[in-house]
Amino acid sequence: MPDQALEMLCPDHLDADGMTVTNPADGSTVATIRGFDTDALTQIIERADAARHEWAARTAKERSDILRRWYDLICENTEALARLMTLESGKPLDEARGEVKYGASFIEWFSEEARRAYGEVIPPHAAGKRIVTLRQPVGTCAAITPWNFPMAMITRKAGPALAAGCSIIVKPAAMTPLSALALEKLAREACIPEDLFRVTPAIKSSAAGDLFCTHPAVRKISFTGSTEVGKVIMEKAAGQVKRLSLELGGNAPFIVFDDADIDKAIEGALASRFRNAGQTCVCANRFLVQDGIHDEFVKRLSDRVSAMKVDDGLRNPSGMGPLISDKDASRVADLVAAAEAQGAVRSGTAPSVPEGNAFHAPVVLKDVTTKMDIAHEEIFGPVAPVLRFSSESDALRIANDTPYGLAAYVFTSDAARQWRMMEGLEYGMVGVNDGLISTEVAPFGGVKESGFGREGSSHGLSEYMNIKYCLIGALAEKE
Repeated sequence: MPDQALEMLCPDHLDADGMTVTNPADGSTVATIRGFDTDALTQIIERADAARHEWAARTAKERSDILRRWYDLICENTEALARLMTLESGKPLDEARGEVKYGASFIEWFSEEARRAYGEVIPPHAAGKRIVTLRQPVGTCAAITPWNFPMAMITRKAGPALAAGCSIIVKPAAMTPLSALALEKLAREACIPEDLFRVTPAIKSSAAGDLFCTHPAVRKISFTGSTEVGKVIMEKAAGQVKRLSLELGGNAPFIVFDDADIDKAIEGALASRFRNAGQTCVCANRFLVQDGIHDEFVKRLSDRVSAMKVDDGLRNPSGMGPLISDKDASRVADLVAAAEAQGAVRSGTAPSVPEGNAFHAPVVLKDVTTKMDIAHEEIFGPVAPVLRFSSESDALRIANDTPYGLAAYVFTSDAARQWRMMEGLEYGMVGVNDGLISTEVAPFGGVKESGFGREGSSHGLSEYMNIKYCLIGALAEKE
């Protein structure tokens, strides 16, 4: 029997012969839903491109009010949305509730930012002329979103697109389309026009991506996912010089100096590394701990990890759930085994996990060095490799020795060192004495091979707008 949350939020998309969505905790089928082929997607793109003009012509206040209604509906349906998310992604129910709140915050924020798409008046270069700039919507947009935050990664893109006056088509991850479809239903209830915001689970993901890159009506693509796929999108979208926002892979260092508040560092480590079973782009991927505090940090972190509870996200709402799939759990196990073969040592006792191949116990690895593969791979699982360092320059060198530059974390009580590290770390985001950095009010994004473009904050709205320069001449004064 279908889950009540599923029947309430996705009733129009269930299809007995469609795409299968499974619960990673036990492999059971959550739902089968309709998938879209490229012919259907082409029609959806064309209807979205036609619908955007009327939407862009509405006042900013009208768009703002509609987005605010969408935000209210998301908040009113928090429990059903969270349950749906846990069923399809495996994340614990408390984390799912947190994601609903976080995802909704982008709709609230951009409902307000819609009224602030200001242009400017520039002092002219000559008499009798005036210069102004206008900010106008990019046009029809496409978004490709991942499975690890199946709701927030959509609202972070759809919120600013709709606020700016654009239309947007979202292709959610095949493993977690239900949260996205539920958002679409609530958007309809909020009176967002049907053709303006569409969620389209694709029968063939790569074919849908190719279509977004080549259809002339699509003016912008926003993608969150791997660096490898991001490079493919860049190459294919270059043929039409499409605007891109890319949030790609990471290898976040978590740096703990001897003078750090170790209690705060441990709490930050747990929040940053083990949230969503370690499956976040900004997870601490490498722990760099200074000599003087290294042994105590490893012991205390290991003790806390050993006490963690791992189970189905509905039965274990505040613990840790499974990884997204059996394949991903096997990949993480292989990384750990390779690190141990290279000399890394497990610290502490691993918690017991239920039967099911998608589960992987949280692990702390000590004696890790920069020569090991695990120090350079994006783990995307509940594993904390700890490396030792001696000096500030040593920490910076190790932290920056990666092609990625998404997020970094620093724990130190020295204010001068905080500034030196913030300025010296080659990352788009740096958290100081805090392991949770994501918020709708700040610009989210990376540098180097972690991508470009920013989501959230006022900068997030700019990603969906063009600047038009207008020169007005023949304004000489009357004689």
